[in-house]
Amino acid sequence: MQAASGEWHVLHERVPIDTVIADPQTPPQVREHLEQVRAARVFASRELGLPDNDSYRTYADIGRPFVVWNVVAAPEFSLVPKHWCFPVAGCVAYRGYFHEAAARDFALTLETQGFDVAVDGVPAYSTLGKFADPVLSTMLRYGDADLVATIFHELAHQLLYVRDDSEFNEAFATTVEYVGLERWLAHQGETERMRAFREDQEREQQLIKLLSSTRADLEKLYASSLPREEMLVSKAEAFTQLAGEIRALERREGGSIPLYEEWIGEGLNNARLASVATYFECVPGFMRLLHEQGDSLPRFYDTARKLAEQPRAERHARLCGAQATASD
Repeated sequence: MQAASGEWHVLHERVPIDTVIADPQTPPQVREHLEQVRAARVFASRELGLPDNDSYRTYADIGRPFVVWNVVAAPEFSLVPKHWCFPVAGCVAYRGYFHEAAARDFALTLETQGFDVAVDGVPAYSTLGKFADPVLSTMLRYGDADLVATIFHELAHQLLYVRDDSEFNEAFATTVEYVGLERWLAHQGETERMRAFREDQEREQQLIKLLSSTRADLEKLYASSLPREEMLVSKAEAFTQLAGEIRALERREGGSIPLYEEWIGEGLNNARLASVATYFECVPGFMRLLHEQGDSLPRFYDTARKLAEQPRAERHARLCGAQATASD
């Protein structure tokens, strides 16, 4: 009920981007963002082979910082996230709410059941082509590069989506996002932004390596036969060490990383690591797959579709985890 109501509100606020740009009452910054969107939307279909439909050709000002808040949960001694199943999306590793209070109430219920829980605001989502998704006001807050990247990511979900496999879907879309943004910046001749993008990617990879290392250590811990109290102490020590390593990386890079500072402030836990793994664990495998196809996106899409037809265990063995990425 809350999902249907929330989606109706988003769709009800849609206005054609051309109309918003032409409106003299539109703030200049919004107009500039939407002009970038309009150009990037054409690029997405013509150059990246992403769906050429009505999605991201309208704009909706929804009057709040995020469109939904996702709840991720994992057991006390496990990094496997809890899944919820829905008619359109299938089973996914998160549960979304259009109202933050409802998300936090649900998270509190899970915490009382013993789960590690994370709640994060999300600026965009895809209806997988069921509706013409608009550009949301929540997507404008991060700058043009992130705005364009988000559109590429969400359109990638419309291109290929496998029911009941969040890790495959998010890593595929993240790969298309990375490659698409790099090609968009090159197309625009944005040399400085290209440099900044690559620096951000390098920093992100360093963070993911830290999180993956902690994940590996915790998986060994959780598979051990230690008594519960000893395991709790070791778990807390692992997350304290991770927080210290993130802060050390920030000092080396000369600045804080707001998202991770927020995570540290709220408390690192299994749900945070599970959430990162959902989006990034299979990305190196997908990037290798793209390179194997001569960096041709059409061939990459065809190969990914064939992998999507295989059993989950087979495609994950091909794309995800240490064995799949050992040659990278």
